[in-house]
Amino acid sequence: MATLVSTIEIARPPHDVFAYATDPSRFGEWQDDVVRVQVDGVEFTTTRRINGAERTMRQQITHNDPPHRWAARGIDGPIRPHATVTVEPLDDGTRSRVTLTLDFERHGIGAALLPLVRRQSRRAAPISYQKLKQVLERRH
Repeated sequence: MATLVSTIEIARPPHDVFAYATDPSRFGEWQDDVVRVQVDGVEFTTTRRINGAERTMRQQITHNDPPHRWAARGIDGPIRPHATVTVEPLDDGTRSRVTLTLDFERHGIGAALLPLVRRQSRRAAPISYQKLKQVLERRH
């Protein structure tokens, strides 16, 4: 299955969108499956509720070029997410186009779990991205 790619336009400047969307401590505000996040420098640990069970994964920020591009990748566990956020200015920087990509790397038992995780992500991602848009535009 291919990488999940979503694009959304947000009526906020790129700097505001980037700062909020790439702050792991705020993920729970716009991603409903996030239970908690602990940030430790360029690494963060996210606990998510997946099919009723809590799953914890560590990720590392691999790219941070504000306000343009941010990327993180999983560094442990059977399913390791790889996420990228790209923010482009629109209308002389008063609005933003955000492209979010999400893919997964499997390890061990992750091969059996990957189809389930991809299905859940394909359903949840558009909801999360709409919530991201709503939260940011409401903060204006």
